[in-house]
Amino acid sequence: MKLYRTHHGILLEKEDQYYRLHETNWDAVVNRDNLYDWLVTQTESLLLLPFTDALPMPELLPPVGTQELWASGVTYFRSREARMEESEKAGGGSFYDRVYSADRPELFFKSNAWRVVGDSGQVRIRKDSGWDVPEPELTLFATSSGTLVGYTIGNDMSSRSIEGENPLYLPQAKSYDGSAALGPCLYVPAEPLSPQTEISIAIIRDGEEVFGNTVELSQMKRQPQELLGYLFREMSFPQGVYLMTGTGIIPPTDFTLQSGDKIFITIEPIGTLVNTVA
Repeated sequence: MKLYRTHHGILLEKEDQYYRLHETNWDAVVNRDNLYDWLVTQTESLLLLPFTDALPMPELLPPVGTQELWASGVTYFRSREARMEESEKAGGGSFYDRVYSADRPELFFKSNAWRVVGDSGQVRIRKDSGWDVPEPELTLFATSSGTLVGYTIGNDMSSRSIEGENPLYLPQAKSYDGSAALGPCLYVPAEPLSPQTEISIAIIRDGEEVFGNTVELSQMKRQPQELLGYLFREMSFPQGVYLMTGTGIIPPTDFTLQSGDKIFITIEPIGTLVNTVA
């Protein structure tokens, strides 16, 4: 099942049919350890919404209420290589190699809810950066108890030039206005996603694809429960939390985003997150 946040309330998609929830508070809806089972019971009392060309689905908002967005790094072998490459001149390459093989993962704060943009929203590249990429990431949603109940798609916009200059510049490379996108929905399954689930990205410039790639979740070194376990060790999240799980798709070193680029990130069965670079 899928939950969509809109200006007109919260929509539930089940088996290609849409319903509007009676509950309008996103935080109250999603912060349930039994979220899937609760949603199953809701469809029994909800009216079907027959969206058509004459009555289209309303504009989608990011699937986040007041939750923080955190992120993981160096969770795929390819991201380890790329981070080492970009930081080698600054002497930080060995740090990323050590993080990849260490027990403790890299976790960092990515964004407050109000900075997150949704599907069809505009993401940004920093004006003081010359090398910028999107990072397509499976994003977890865990309740305040640390229970994984859903997934969404994340676009972790990153300044590789700033991060490569010095690892201590990571917050500036990762967190700024327009640096995070989530959507199009919160996918709430009965079972966890399969390791064979694919993440794909396509970047379109002037009508042509300038970069594209695909990776399976099986290529992740660290598992979702492991990452959430470390995130919740010494922190509480009263309304739950979103956690990006890192990327296994890194554009080549001669590629950088430009204004007007369209970014398509697809993870089935979640859907496709589309963003335009401002």
